[in-house]
Amino acid sequence: MPDLADLRYLAENVRAEATALRARLNIDAREAKLAEVAQRAADPALWEDPESAQGVMTEQSRRRTELEPWRRLAALAEDTTVLAELAVEAEDTASTPELEQNLTELRALLTRLETEALFADPYDANPAILEINAGAGGTEACDWAAMLGRMFLRWAERHGFTATVMDELPGDQAGVKSLMLEISGQNAYGFLRSERGTHRLIRFSPFNAANSRQTSFASVDVIPDIEEDVTVDIREEDLRIDTYRASSAGGQHVNKTESAIRITHLPTGLVVTCQNERSQLKNRASAMRVLKARLLERQRQEQEAAMTKLRGTKTDIAFGNQIRTYWLQPFTLVKDHRTDYETSNAPTVLDGDLDGFMIAFLQMQASRRAEDV
Repeated sequence: MPDLADLRYLAENVRAEATALRARLNIDAREAKLAEVAQRAADPALWEDPESAQGVMTEQSRRRTELEPWRRLAALAEDTTVLAELAVEAEDTASTPELEQNLTELRALLTRLETEALFADPYDANPAILEINAGAGGTEACDWAAMLGRMFLRWAERHGFTATVMDELPGDQAGVKSLMLEISGQNAYGFLRSERGTHRLIRFSPFNAANSRQTSFASVDVIPDIEEDVTVDIREEDLRIDTYRASSAGGQHVNKTESAIRITHLPTGLVVTCQNERSQLKNRASAMRVLKARLLERQRQEQEAAMTKLRGTKTDIAFGNQIRTYWLQPFTLVKDHRTDYETSNAPTVLDGDLDGFMIAFLQMQASRRAEDV
């Protein structure tokens, strides 16, 4: 059993962590915003416009609900620290059970709030649909795309997630030109959205006799696999649906029948293919689900771009930007250019050890969101 001095030390540490997290997430500014909204809600003139008044009351309720656990955390941390200090001074060992219980609750609450701060996107808990496309560079780029595919499959395996190949277009000599994966697990999209962008590989080429240094690129796109009841307006006349023989692994049946599906959404030019199922109907259903998710993600991007333009100062991480470089020769290093997180253990990263990069990205986004109180 820890003595009172140890409990006081633990209480002070937890309070310091809670204070640091509050500062990083700008909780005091959120409290100030709530006070401002509450002042507006208390103005009798507000109800001259009932619709506007209802909006203010809804915002007040939402902000109060969001801040309630932070208030509980601050109050409990303060009370526990004071109790520990008094217990040490009075050598009051009878306070030990209460202190231990408070510390357990504090740690659980702090962990919960840290996690919620990272996964704030409404679709973070959803499965993720991840698409990898080889960039310019022929066989080198196709091999790099295949390496990335294996990296994400190994990451999913490390987490006990389920991964399914939805579509695959092999390279002419090696690797893949494109690969689509569906990855399901707790906060799969929340983690994997950090991987959206262009990934660069630098190594000595295994595909030429000179073994010269080669730079290869591949793009990764990640969208949430949305629920069936989410409404996205897709008109049948806006679709062109083509069938063809599957080219990925799947046995004789897959290759002899036109079970693969390609759907083109004519107004946007979005193209979705799916060939992992033997049934054409199942492939069509999967392709429509992916198209629906892509259209929803496109709407969200347009809304975010409009908000960014209105703010005028910040820019979010955009699709297609180079986000990370993987050096394999003459030295090993993987560096994320958005967060500056890096590691020299490139082989382990390519074997699916991506959590450090993902958490660094999510922490960066949480800090950015905190600026928008």
